[in-house]
Amino acid sequence: MSARTPVSPVHVAAALVAVAALGWTLWHGVDDADTALAFGLLVAAGELTRRTGPGSEREPAPLGAAGALAYALLAQVGGRPTVHGVPQVVAVAVAGALAGAAPHVARGRGPTADHMARRVLTVTFAAACFQPLCGSGRAASWAVHGPSYTVVLLLLLGLTALCDAVLAAAMTHSRTRRQSPGSRSRTSRGVPIGPLLGDELRALAGIGSAVCATGAVMALGVAVAGLWALPVFCVPLLLTQLSLRRHALVRATYRQTITSLARATEIAGYTPQGHALRVAALSRAVGRELGLSEPVLTVLEYAALMHDIGQLSLVDPVPGGATAPLAPGEQRRIALLGGAVVRQTGVDAKVAVIVERQADPYREQPLTARIVRAVNAYEDLAGENEEVRGAGGPLGALERLRLGTGHDYQPEVVESLARVLSRGSVT
Repeated sequence: MSARTPVSPVHVAAALVAVAALGWTLWHGVDDADTALAFGLLVAAGELTRRTGPGSEREPAPLGAAGALAYALLAQVGGRPTVHGVPQVVAVAVAGALAGAAPHVARGRGPTADHMARRVLTVTFAAACFQPLCGSGRAASWAVHGPSYTVVLLLLLGLTALCDAVLAAAMTHSRTRRQSPGSRSRTSRGVPIGPLLGDELRALAGIGSAVCATGAVMALGVAVAGLWALPVFCVPLLLTQLSLRRHALVRATYRQTITSLARATEIAGYTPQGHALRVAALSRAVGRELGLSEPVLTVLEYAALMHDIGQLSLVDPVPGGATAPLAPGEQRRIALLGGAVVRQTGVDAKVAVIVERQADPYREQPLTARIVRAVNAYEDLAGENEEVRGAGGPLGALERLRLGTGHDYQPEVVESLARVLSRGSVT
């Protein structure tokens, strides 16, 4: 855990559960050591092959997650009942994850505290729900077999996925609850947890569903065929992980291309250095504060990066690159020129629409265009250019935006911007 990572109650709970499980297992010994070793090696292999590049924020080690989930849902091995309990499941998952993460930690790219906490608590939840019901031969005594066993397994998978999504949203929400810069006692309310949970639930349709399905199939396969089933069922998830890695690289390249296009105005001297990146980061944070979904946030970020590209068509540069002080007609002309340029680049048409409509009266704009307009105006009015900057610095810029909420800026967007700035960091 880095020094800047805030310690949340979730991290503390995960650490206590992990220590208790390891201590219990060391004290009482390992039951069915061969099975425990096989699943521990599977979890370690999953961590060794974890994604460390772009696009790895959701589930960087899907094979390790599937292996830990399969061990938590394991009731039989080759037809004989298992004898391990919940503490051993957690201990094997933790030990395997630590062993597999060691090489990454040595290179300075180890798993985050959030990732490890989610893994520990999610596996604990799955094992605590399944093992007392179906583990150690209890399925027969509860008459859980055949179709009813499948229903129970699917229900537990759904609850486990929901638990993981809630944990992920809670930890992201906790990270945004930073102290306000001007006060040691006042804490910002952070990003609303509802939109964060929605993003996590939507993400389950991707790698999350693959992890759950593979974990369940592994558990069922090992129950019938024994431990030899593990390597067979690892292959589909490994191929899925490889495909996701390539898709993430394509998306990263796409974003880099857009960023390079956005920097054209800076290189040509039309806008200040770093202006587009600042507007994009702040717009994304405001969009998340307002509850926009992840796909919409991505489109918003791209539009914010390219919001000033229309200035390349101007003969005379705008002073300081600031469009906020210009007349409404000139702002709309630049915006339409920018939208035309964006359409010629082959970027998503939704991005071009936002760029074109960023200078319209806010009641006629989509929410994404309202965000870009307000954030760009704030950056222009609070920037370092003395020709544009008003009195009062950032606070003065916010006050000027509030004065313009009757026509130019949506009040909710301006207040969300103020809350994001009060946290002192862009998330």
